[in-house]
Amino acid sequence: MAETSPHPSRSGLYFEDFAIGQTLTSAARKVSEADVMAFAALTGDYTPIHIDAEYAARHPFGRRVAHGLLGLSLASALAIQMGFVEETILAFRGMNEWKFSLPIYLEDTIRVKVVVQEMRPVRRLGGGMVTFGVEVLNQADQVVQQGTWSLLVKSRAVP
Repeated sequence: MAETSPHPSRSGLYFEDFAIGQTLTSAARKVSEADVMAFAALTGDYTPIHIDAEYAARHPFGRRVAHGLLGLSLASALAIQMGFVEETILAFRGMNEWKFSLPIYLEDTIRVKVVVQEMRPVRRLGGGMVTFGVEVLNQADQVVQQGTWSLLVKSRAVP
């Protein structure tokens, strides 16, 4: 199925609206120093590779990197901002085989690509499970994180 942009009406898609192979790509977002510092403060993770430029310069990466979980959190936010599950998501049910493939450097610009991989009706819960292949891409189109997310999405049909 062809790649589509975020759902233009900003209303979520129901289970029946998804199709295997359907692809959605988010808007881009720059990862800033303020993001990294706020995440460090929120989580208490002050590992020097994230917050200390002098330390990071001596590290094999050569410069500071964003927390891997910050990248995952931003990916989730970018996916939600697309609107394709706005008011139709019942639950985020799981994440599998999430890989942190490359570092996300401060000032990198990331975006998220989701592809519908599996669909399974779950009538007793009022919807269906949709499994998405998810890639977080940087400004060079390199995959920096990837895995699958499973979401329970409302159905139009009465359970």
